Amino acid sequence: LIGLLSDGNVHSHIRHLFMLLDRARSDGAPRARVHVLLDGRDVPETSALEYVRPLEEKLAGYRGAGLDYRIASGGGRMVTTMDRYQADWRIVQRGWEAHVHGNGRQFPDAETAIRTYRTELGLSDQFLPEFVIADEGAPVGVMRDGDVVLFFNFRGDRAIEISRAFEDDEFAYFDRMARPEVLYAGMMQYDGDLHIPSRYLVEPPAIARTVSEYLVAACVPQLAVAETQKFGHVTYFWNGNRSGKFDDEIERYTEVPSDRVPFEQRPWMKAAEVADEVIEGIRSSLFPFIRVNFANGDMVGHTGVMDATIIAVEAVDLCIGRVWDEIRKARGVMVVTADHGNADQMYQRAKNGLVLRDSSGTPLPLTSHSLNPVPFLIADTRSRPGYALRSAPDPGLGNVAATILNLLGYNAPEEFLPSLITPSGITP
Repeated sequence: LIGLLSDGNVHSHIRHLFMLLDRARSDGAPRARVHVLLDGRDVPETSALEYVRPLEEKLAGYRGAGLDYRIASGGGRMVTTMDRYQADWRIVQRGWEAHVHGNGRQFPDAETAIRTYRTELGLSDQFLPEFVIADEGAPVGVMRDGDVVLFFNFRGDRAIEISRAFEDDEFAYFDRMARPEVLYAGMMQYDGDLHIPSRYLVEPPAIARTVSEYLVAACVPQLAVAETQKFGHVTYFWNGNRSGKFDDEIERYTEVPSDRVPFEQRPWMKAAEVADEVIEGIRSSLFPFIRVNFANGDMVGHTGVMDATIIAVEAVDLCIGRVWDEIRKARGVMVVTADHGNADQMYQRAKNGLVLRDSSGTPLPLTSHSLNPVPFLIADTRSRPGYALRSAPDPGLGNVAATILNLLGYNAPEEFLPSLITPSGITP
């Protein structure tokens, strides 16, 4: 069993792991190994032991019943196994070598590994190096022919590459060495177009009639732009967990390769280059609809480094200003929103609102997403836009799709949540 060990509920949930272990026991599996990926990103940055200890306690209970159930390897999610959008296959390789072959620094148990790395390196959980659990120098969890491997993350973006490492016969991203013949499955099918993986436990939801699908049917050219770290957010996720385009002729996807450095060391990331691509798209007059994701606020906000995050937000602010200048020249409309907060809240707070501090008085960083409301802004350069804002019950991201279609002059499908505007000449 491989997956993210936390209750962050963004990529996985520890409760799912526990239920899978219970099912393995009830089905009579005499041996199980858990390869734990440490979170510290969707949960507090040094909370790994809050999940490792209950897992160890549960595994000890199985061993007390005569079963051979143990943690076998692990590592921080940002350096081990959970790469996405092919940003850095070395991350997957580290996980492969630790999980599959038992290669890596050895420790007697996961807690010792975590405590040792924290002391030696001073890193938060998400960046802790890979580790291997061993008895007298022998890894306890090397995978063999005939094993069953389940990746228990339910979210797709950071599960696709490790799934390909297990399933692809033709594979050139790193040397897998001897690939054991295992039965591999995912919690879900992470890519329905490419059928990754071929085996899975839960049928993925069918997501149809997305904004892009609607606009392609109306022959509206579209441009999607992001750097690698968020490229799938304007393509794969945007299109309803589809990896490809709806129409190659009228859609253009532009990926700006991300730097392979810690985000806090280069917090401006590729914002300028992303803005350049968007500006070129506006000036071309080819694309009535352009969507863009600036990754900085999320990726740098996750590091918990305040000074770097300030720079990240300033970089995005500068780039949005550049894009807005071009939109005004083109007499277009700009919509700005987000799916969650991150850079808006950088320190942990008590229920009374006060910032929590450690024993030395240093504020405790918050590396997970915030729960604050996000803005939804419409900036319209036209002197008479022809619509009015309107209220919607419990407005959120689900209302954005209909609003975009209305701004482009189209009706929204009846099954969409209500638009946030009332256009003249269109029945919302």
